[in-house]
Amino acid sequence: MSSEIISEDATDAEDGPCALVESLEQIGSKWRLVVLHELQSGERRFNELKRATDASSRTLSRVLDDLQEMEFVDRRLEEDAPVATYYRLTPKGESLCPVFDEIECWAGEWLAACNE
Repeated sequence: MSSEIISEDATDAEDGPCALVESLEQIGSKWRLVVLHELQSGERRFNELKRATDASSRTLSRVLDDLQEMEFVDRRLEEDAPVATYYRLTPKGESLCPVFDEIECWAGEWLAACNE
C-alpha cells in the first residue's frame, strides 16, 4: 500500500511544478532578483539601475523587458530633453517586498553563522 502512495506522489510531481518552483522560475534569475530588489526603493532611471546593479546595458535591457512582460515592472518614457526611461515596480512587483525582507532576515541569521 505504501508503494501506491509513493507512486501517486511521484505522479503528482510530474504533472507540473509546485507554486514555489513556478514562482522561482519567474523571479529566480540573478539579474531579475537584483533589479527587483533595487526597484524596492522607488522609481529609477535605466542608467541608475545600470550603475546600481553593475549589469551590462544589454543584460539590463533584456531583464527589464522580461520583468515588464511578466507585469512586475512598469516602464515610463519621459520625452523632454534629456529623454529618459524610468522603471518602477507594479503592485505585483511590490507584493514581493515582504518576501525580500524575509529572505534578508534569514540570510542575516543563517549566512552570518556560516561565515564564522
